[in-house]
Amino acid sequence: MRLGIDLGTTRTIVAFHDRGNFPSVAFVTPEGDLVDHFPTVTAEVSGSLVHGLDAEAAEREGAPSLRSWKRLLASTRQDDRIPIGHVAVTPAELVTGFLSALRVALCTRSNVAQLAQDPLEAVISVPANAHSTQRFVTLDAFRRAGFAVRAVINEPSAAGIEYAHRHANTLSSRREHVVVYDLGGGTFDAALVHIAGGHHDVALTSGIPVLGGDDFDRALLDLALERAGRSDDPPPGALAECRSVKESIHANTKKIVVDLDPPIVIPVADYYQRVRPLVEATLTALEPIVEALTQEEGAGDLAGIYMVGGASGLPIVHRVVRERFGRRVHRSPQPAAATAIGGAILAVEGELAEPLALSERLSRHFGVFREAERGKLSVFDPVFEKGTPMPGRGDDPVVAVRRYRAAHNIGHFRFVESAHVDHRGDPTGDLTPHADVFFPFAADLAAEALPSAPVSRLPGDGPLVEERYEVDAAGVIAVTITDLDAGRVARFVL
Repeated sequence: MRLGIDLGTTRTIVAFHDRGNFPSVAFVTPEGDLVDHFPTVTAEVSGSLVHGLDAEAAEREGAPSLRSWKRLLASTRQDDRIPIGHVAVTPAELVTGFLSALRVALCTRSNVAQLAQDPLEAVISVPANAHSTQRFVTLDAFRRAGFAVRAVINEPSAAGIEYAHRHANTLSSRREHVVVYDLGGGTFDAALVHIAGGHHDVALTSGIPVLGGDDFDRALLDLALERAGRSDDPPPGALAECRSVKESIHANTKKIVVDLDPPIVIPVADYYQRVRPLVEATLTALEPIVEALTQEEGAGDLAGIYMVGGASGLPIVHRVVRERFGRRVHRSPQPAAATAIGGAILAVEGELAEPLALSERLSRHFGVFREAERGKLSVFDPVFEKGTPMPGRGDDPVVAVRRYRAAHNIGHFRFVESAHVDHRGDPTGDLTPHADVFFPFAADLAAEALPSAPVSRLPGDGPLVEERYEVDAAGVIAVTITDLDAGRVARFVL
């Protein structure tokens, strides 16, 4: 069975192919109800972790839980421990456990249980600005959980595929570009997608890694506490109450009620005023994409701004975006499921009447800080620039090689990804530092002594060193450092 899976910050959604349609999988709750998502929540019960629907039920009974843990993947290292109740796990263990529970739920408590047999082949999505470690942890966890991963694609890329499937009549030889506006539970992603002849080329991406529906929930809670005259910590369940209230808002809503005992009545216009800066921040992040399209020679007209992601369903979001872009704004009828649907379409590309191909690019700069002047200075070496084309599925990785004679006794590599670089070429903006790597260039140095050993200049010519960097189709970066004279090799995945 082939699936599209959107591992969301608040909700994980699975879509599948059914006679030309791509519906979402429905899961059976412990109470016997059907829901169109698997909650991205984990809880601790008697020293063990439970996930999804079981975690949500345990949370209601007072079990310690962790919601929106996907956000942590952008800021934690692979060896960090994430506490949930009395249990602490690595990011990889957390994601693998959750996805294993998802796989069991697909096979035993969903409306496709009879179809969901091995192999479960999936196209999975990640935020456009996800760094290499986040991509690797996600991909590896899906595989460890028993899924056969057909492809890893950026979330707005998947939404672009869904747009072309649903709104093909808006595309023409003069209108081949779509801007995807993806406001999810925890992140905002945007992409400029060129669509022509069934080929999707993601020309540019942008976004905000920590802006999404969670922040709109928190804004409502803060507003309600202010109106209640309370400065203390919110009562248990208050944030979940605000999430539910927010999701009930529609175009004709005039007032909302937050039950803080006593209930607090808030004009919806006041809430919209509170969250408008959040929406405007997404438009600021969108500006480089729109500007790039304007400056592209022969780009033609924009087919549309496509709004997806669960948080984009809030009326104020659509209103503000439409104020900026007018009638070109299209809102997905299934904003929370658009990414999963796009993944499901790509999963069955060979069965479609029209051809479908996808080209993606690196969404972040990648490079390494090196030691200079006997460790007194650090010099940044950019290895892959943002916008570098990624290989297609089944293609050889994109490779960059550095070869030199070592000047110092120790190689100290500090790998960094960044959203931007400044006028000097140094990384700036949203920085992701990876683990420091030490490599012995002097023959008498043992690896375990490297972090504390002093840096000194080697007498004469040092060994010939080769650094090889590879980017695969999932955007995961692998590094191999080789002392070509001594035969020492270190290989690792960032």
